[in-house]
Amino acid sequence: MKTNPKEKIVIKVEILKSITDLDLADLCNITEQAIKAGGGFGWLKVPPRVTLNKYWKGLIVVNNRILIVGRLNNAIAATMQLGLQPLNNEAQKNITNITSHFVAPWARGYGLAKKMIDHAEIIAKENGASCIQLDIRETQDAAIHLFKSKGYQQWGKNPHYAFVAGKIIKGLYFYKNI
Repeated sequence: MKTNPKEKIVIKVEILKSITDLDLADLCNITEQAIKAGGGFGWLKVPPRVTLNKYWKGLIVVNNRILIVGRLNNAIAATMQLGLQPLNNEAQKNITNITSHFVAPWARGYGLAKKMIDHAEIIAKENGASCIQLDIRETQDAAIHLFKSKGYQQWGKNPHYAFVAGKIIKGLYFYKNI
């Protein structure tokens, strides 16, 4: 009798408020893998490990930034950041931003990204938001399809969004009322 390996996968999505050494290693490893696969949330080449360590350790102490992680069998396999508005931005306090969302290449296809979006929407509502915004490079076809499938609407395009491999890449802007 054959067993489908996906059946043994346990998915968990949570807010990461502190980082253990194991979590830090997972975060750095999946970041390196995502960068090499072309989806490293802005990084085009893998930075030194010390830079990644500082980035992840520093991120969790930033006010108004929530780090959501997705785990497969307890290993961190995906991340997403939810940006809340600072206190002085009362005019836009109902808006949150999804940034830096990626799933490690080995963890794709298990529904982890969808669960993370669902979790982010719940957290956003709990923090008083009624709208989520995000932007994506036009070359990130899977991410574009994913967000559209979750009800996000494209509202704009930036023709000079990013510069990758010597080419200017367009960026797409999305929102969803929650």
